[in-house]
Parts: sequence; structure tokens; C-alpha cells
Amino acid sequence: MLTRISDADVVIAYKADIDDHVYLRNTDVVFDHAGIRHIGPGFSEPVDKTISGKGLMVMPGLVDVHSHPSTEPGNKGLTDEVGSRRIYNSTLYEFLWLYRADANGIPHLNHVAWSELLMSGVTTLADLSVPSPGWIERAVASGLRMVLAPLFRNGRWFTRNGYLVEYELDDAAGERAMDEALAVVDEACAHPSGRLSGMVSPAQIDTCTGDLIRKAVDAAARRNLPIQIHAAQSIAEFHEMVRRTGMTAVEWLDSLGYLGPNASIGHAIFLDHHPWVRWPTRTDLGRLAETGTSVAHCPTVFARRGVTLRHLGEYLKAGVNVGIGTDTFPHNMLEEMRLAGLIARVTAETHEAVTTGQVFRCATLGGAKLLGRGDIGRIAVGAQSDIVLVDLAHPMMRPARDPLKSLVNAAADRAVRHVFVAGRQVIQDGKVLTMDYEAASAGMEESQRRALASASKFDWAGRSVDELSPPSLRWE
Repeated sequence: MLTRISDADVVIAYKADIDDHVYLRNTDVVFDHAGIRHIGPGFSEPVDKTISGKGLMVMPGLVDVHSHPSTEPGNKGLTDEVGSRRIYNSTLYEFLWLYRADANGIPHLNHVAWSELLMSGVTTLADLSVPSPGWIERAVASGLRMVLAPLFRNGRWFTRNGYLVEYELDDAAGERAMDEALAVVDEACAHPSGRLSGMVSPAQIDTCTGDLIRKAVDAAARRNLPIQIHAAQSIAEFHEMVRRTGMTAVEWLDSLGYLGPNASIGHAIFLDHHPWVRWPTRTDLGRLAETGTSVAHCPTVFARRGVTLRHLGEYLKAGVNVGIGTDTFPHNMLEEMRLAGLIARVTAETHEAVTTGQVFRCATLGGAKLLGRGDIGRIAVGAQSDIVLVDLAHPMMRPARDPLKSLVNAAADRAVRHVFVAGRQVIQDGKVLTMDYEAASAGMEESQRRALASASKFDWAGRSVDELSPPSLRWE
């Protein structure tokens, strides 16, 4: 179907000569399933459908480069305000595995996260999950443009006492897990929908051996796919990698041949310039910039523990490409973008740290670059027809003197009216057309109840759920 959005009040369009977005007024956008055909006046071919752009802003679909939709939605109300005081406030080692959804619950968690992402304007998602039955089929049916990134590793971390992190690593287990993950990646890339692709994802720098990471780098290169690893995400991990290698995470990844234009690091917070690590060098940021390695920035999950990137504006100033991800609930990309800007300004102690335009660029062009895509995250002729229509008449968008600021800093998903992926409408008047969001939410609640019933037995101290996550108010 050839669709024309006629005379849109505002179009956020991509200009190749400046490699950035600009505002256009009173502009047509014509697209079909194959891509954007025309921007501006003068399109003379007949179209199948016309949408009046009066009162609307047309913007590119957002690119979410780091999310865990098979686990994180079910942690709502549980991990919002917890951390391990004796492991530098991280939740990774005591809490990460306590509330696991079972096989019946995972599809509900997927549908909740994917629905919320679509409603907040995400059209491309990197889904970092442990493979589960039916994952590919669910991803196709969601309507999203999905980058499946099945996680694999050599082994696990754990704590027996709440302050010492231990590891069990197995070379053979890591290779088996990588083979299984790559089989999923290959199946996704070959899917006839054209909306699925893959990313090679060794899970965490401290749960993977150097040999497994090298093999993952080779696998990504052979497939011409992006690769992403969690690294520099906790102080405990920083000390562990120094103990093993005498190097920072970035230095060690560089020594393994990991860094490069197809590579990204999930989080990359505790680099050698971060004041908490007290490290003698200041080379990590420059090394990322020089190699073209990207960072997947997910502010919410760390802000909850009092942890921040130091700081987004500094990374951008250094020339590091940054994409935005929704590591945790809520799966709301626009709210994540708002927090990215706020946290950067608080950390830098100045309003000049980063602009809304720079954050928007991270969530569109930065994410596209991280994924190796020159055809998403932009409104341009020849780009994919992944398009978001924003209601400029929504009360929270008014005044719309600077509509992007109104969207990111005030209205967020409440003003997202319609979303198209590959020319197909997946959000209409703010409602998901491809998934049953309400039913999935109910199924997720039941899944969480089942998880809570066994959570205490996974805790090293056998604590109750209320001890692990005290309620906001006392129940009487």
C-alpha cells in the first residue's frame, strides 16, 4: 500500500550533508512497505491511502539498542529500589536470578515489553534474551523490526554471603551455548519477513573467557553482524577484571580484538575516567572513539542504584557513538531519553552537558550506527518506512514551539498516535494492533506470582520477598 501523509505540520527529516535531523514545515511524506518514496511537494503518482498531517509531527522510529524483554518486565515492584550494599549497590549478583519467569510466563513478558516499546515510538529493537521456544515466531508477529541477540556465556556468577562474588566458568559449556545462540541468529537473519536480523551477544565480560570472546568476534565478522557485550557495568566487575588481567574492561577487549565499528559495549560506565575506580590512566574513552566502538546507554536501571555514566555529553564530545536502550521497566523509550538528558546534566553539574537534539540523535542515528544500519532511524528517501506520528494537539505537547522538547521532556508516549514499521501500521490512536497488551499484562502478573513463590530458595540467605524488596508502605 502506497501511503501519503499530506501536509504534516512538522517533519523531522534527515539531511545527509550534515548527517543530522532538521525540522521541516508543511511537508508530505510518501511511503510503502519497501521504504520512504518521497518527501516534500510534487509527488504525482496515485496513492492508496492519504493521512492528513494536520496537527501531526512525523518522526523516524526510535532504535532501542539494548533491552531484556524476557526477564525485566516481571521485575516491576521488586527491583525498583534494591541493591547490594556490600557489592557497590549493584543488583546483578544477589537479585538478578531471583524472579525468573517460567516458560509460560516469558511470552507474556515479551508482549508487554514489545507493546510498551511500540507505544513509545520504538520501531527497531535489539532483544538480548536467553533463547526460548517460539521467540522468533513471537518476534515476527509483534510487527517490530527485531534484532535478536541470544545471550551466551561460559558460566555464571553468584554470591554465598552478599559481599563476595564467585564464578563458575566452563569452556565447553560456553562453546555449546554459543553454537545454540548462533543457530537462532542465523534463523532470524534468514527469516522471510525481512524484519528480523541478529546480533552476536557474549553475555558479560566477566562470565566469558577470552577464548569465547575471540570466537564470538570471528562469528560476527563472518556474518557481517554487530556484536555487543555487557562490560564496565559494576565496580565488582571492574575489580574482577583487574584481578584477572591487570587491565580495564576496554583495554582487555581491545587486546582480544573485540573493539571496532561493528562492536558495542552495553553500559560502559566504569571506564578509567570514572571517579569511583581511581584508575591511573585516562585512555578508555579515546580508545572507544578511535576504534569506532559504540556504547549502549541505559540510564534508568543504574540511576535506581545511584550510579551514572560520567557523563553522556563527555562521551559524545570524545567522539564515541552512543545508542539508547531500555534495560529495565518501564519499557518506554521516550522516558529513557528524558532521563538520559537529565542525568547527564546533573552529573556534569551544568545544563550545557547535552541537548534534547543530541539525545534524540542517540536514539535514532546513534542506534542505527551501532547496529550497522544506514536505513533506519531517519526520515529520508530510500530509508525504511519506520515512521511515528505524534499528536501536536495533545495538551502535553502544547505549546509546540519546539515539538521535540515537548515530546521528550513532557508528553512522552501519551502523544504517540500512530506507528508504522516497514509501511505496516502497528499502533493506531495509541493502541497496539499486533499484540494483546492487556491480556499480556494479566499473564505477566500471574507469572510474577509464580516466580515469587520460589524466589526465597534462590536467595543465598533464604530471605522472604518482603525482606528482599520491602514494600513502599506497611500493609495492615
